Amino acid sequence: MKRETLFLKIAVVLMGLPVLALCIFVLPRIAEYFAELNPNLDFLQYPFLIGLYLTALVFFYALYQSVKLLRYIDKNQAFSELSVKALKNIKYCAITIGALYVVFMPLLYLMAEADDAPGIILIGMVIIFGCMVIAVFAAVLQKLLKNAIDIKSENDLTI
Repeated sequence: MKRETLFLKIAVVLMGLPVLALCIFVLPRIAEYFAELNPNLDFLQYPFLIGLYLTALVFFYALYQSVKLLRYIDKNQAFSELSVKALKNIKYCAITIGALYVVFMPLLYLMAEADDAPGIILIGMVIIFGCMVIAVFAAVLQKLLKNAIDIKSENDLTI
């Protein structure tokens, strides 16, 4: 295992730990708090929780794809179709998380309206725009990697 990718793998794991802790300890309390704020909308507690857990699952899948990409780099397979596929999956994960937050923005609005906390909406918007940035960055890397693979294969065929 190379030192450079070891650091990046540790960083990926450290990115996942706080999200796992949030899923276990904080999200159920947030859903209960939402039900207390809006007693007439308490039936939305579970769809809200399911949506947040779905985004967490997609996030963990994107982290898994990142670890796979780092493993390909370790094996000197960075310029392969496997790497392009991993980047494509990361891009789709970012788009999915952004879309899920767009769908759940009305619930965040209801929470912010009941609690008089407009920062909740701002947090949702930051997550959506962050996902857009990640998706665009992954798409650019995917295109560059695909072009590099094509150039490499052309050079390999040249004698």
